[in-house]
Amino acid sequence: MNIRYVKQSDYYSLSPLINEWWDGRQMRDMLPKLFFDHFSNTSFVAEEDGKIIGFLIGFLSQSHLQEGYIHFVGVHPLHRGHHVGRQLYESFFQTMKLYGRSLVRCVTSPVNKDSIAYHIRMGFEIEGGNRVVNGIAVHSNYDGPGQERVLFVKRI
Repeated sequence: MNIRYVKQSDYYSLSPLINEWWDGRQMRDMLPKLFFDHFSNTSFVAEEDGKIIGFLIGFLSQSHLQEGYIHFVGVHPLHRGHHVGRQLYESFFQTMKLYGRSLVRCVTSPVNKDSIAYHIRMGFEIEGGNRVVNGIAVHSNYDGPGQERVLFVKRI
């Protein structure tokens, strides 16, 4: 497996795969082309035999100068459980350190139990919210009315 920075042209290879990787859920809107245009120095793809098997879209916070933010991560279903995600996250952490960042943040939906468990295994902590859902702190209306999210932070 090879981990490299994203290129603008990766959008055209990856975009059609997104909904397929999420079992038909409409996730493609989470990955606009502008991310490939503007976050290429902080975002990564994992390849095997010349095919994209995973990606991580992240960026440097413009408002919080010690922070980086992971926006969207995906791993091809056949490659899950093979440390593809871990290697993408580690590449992002190393890049954040090069930019002098010491915190990484990300969010997920409270119904995404796999994502919550994964982030905890990766050393992220859940930030306190204004509600608790199934034992997990959530932030109400984080992504708009009725859109609860679990917020994570990791010191690197």
